[in-house]
Amino acid sequence: MQKDNVPETKKQDERLGNAPLGRLMASMAFPAVAAQLINVLYNIVDRIYIGHIPGEGDIALTGVGVTFPIIMLVSAFSAFAGMGGAPLASIELGKKNYEKAERILGNSAGLLLGFSVVLTVLFSVFKTPVLYAFGASGATIGYAESYIGIYLAGTLFVQAALGLNTFISGQGAAKTAMLSVLIGAVINICLDPVFIFLLHMGVKGAALATVISQAVSALWVVRFLTSEKSVVKLKVSYMKPEAETVKQIAALGVSPFIMQSTESLVSITLNSGLQKYGGDLYVGTMAIMTSIMQLITIPLQGITQGVQPILSYNYGAGNIKRVKSAFLRMFSITFTGMFVLCGLAVVAPGVYAGIFTSNEALVSLTVQVMPTYFLGMTVFGIQSACQATFVALGQAKVSAFIALLRKVILLIPLAVILPKFMGVMGIYRAEPIADVISVLTTSVLFAVTARRLMREMGQA
Repeated sequence: MQKDNVPETKKQDERLGNAPLGRLMASMAFPAVAAQLINVLYNIVDRIYIGHIPGEGDIALTGVGVTFPIIMLVSAFSAFAGMGGAPLASIELGKKNYEKAERILGNSAGLLLGFSVVLTVLFSVFKTPVLYAFGASGATIGYAESYIGIYLAGTLFVQAALGLNTFISGQGAAKTAMLSVLIGAVINICLDPVFIFLLHMGVKGAALATVISQAVSALWVVRFLTSEKSVVKLKVSYMKPEAETVKQIAALGVSPFIMQSTESLVSITLNSGLQKYGGDLYVGTMAIMTSIMQLITIPLQGITQGVQPILSYNYGAGNIKRVKSAFLRMFSITFTGMFVLCGLAVVAPGVYAGIFTSNEALVSLTVQVMPTYFLGMTVFGIQSACQATFVALGQAKVSAFIALLRKVILLIPLAVILPKFMGVMGIYRAEPIADVISVLTTSVLFAVTARRLMREMGQA
């Protein structure tokens, strides 16, 4: 169904199919990378402020850290609806089926609203036992409860800001999507010192600053999606769940949901194993390597998120040649980037280790184990490109399987089993083994799936 729209609005999504590919990929990827970096920056700044609360910074930071699994789960549900719906909407835009794209957007918004209510109620009622289960102690539970109690009041804003923003980038407005994140980050960074130190609110002030910043971001996103600038409009009439549409969103959203929700489970498994077989110093190495991994993969995630709408739109438009070209360019960037950056961690681990600590014993141990841990990640750019393409082309089942394979099927069991035979080094070796098996499996599945899709489109 063709939709009446102003010419400028039409060009916004049509450029996904017509603009020079190299320039288009840069214009989509750079804002996405910037948004990822901004998001990490203000999370780090938030922790720095909390850690410097006079007389209680260390224990306050530990208490807030206990809440992170809950925060990650809230974010995972926003990814379920947002990243499950946005690629489907982009595919429909490629087909010029604007009404269907708006129905997908509306149903995703309805899911986000429902998730917000359920998550707020459940975690508010059961927050104390949940926080104790996640590692809170008598000394930290007060800080954890104070922070998460206020944070949960803004669950709706978090869901809307994160989940609906994907529909902005999905229609080609990458700079607007980046501004959504930037606005929230700037407000949060500015409000933190005011609430924490000037008003003496402590961790409650940090939580309140986060809620306010997410509320402003959410209003920015909703305002854009209901304006004439948006190719697809957010309409209340389409927020009523439609069984088939929700089923499609859920099928594709399972993959990003698994990837985010299992992150804390992986962290708990690895850290508990390192504590058991090694001790505090070994846990410290994982904290450093996780931070390094985050710094390396953030640009990678931004690039794949930026290219996904291009893949989805052109797949919907039947332009398989442009899909191939975009994939190959993305593949070359992600593979080269991961190979070089992770390769540096393998051959010169001291370059990274010294950034995060001056403790000689910790640096020495990190330098010793880092080459093993990062070895498999040198080829992980292959999986990143393939996984992003599976999601972009709406391949729900294979995308969900790949998301489960590396972390749940391989990494967690290996991290539990290998140290029984190899000692503490078995935990570090679990990562490269899981990475290599996952990359090989993904490559085979991608080759088979790509051949099938081309055959279906008459291109084989």
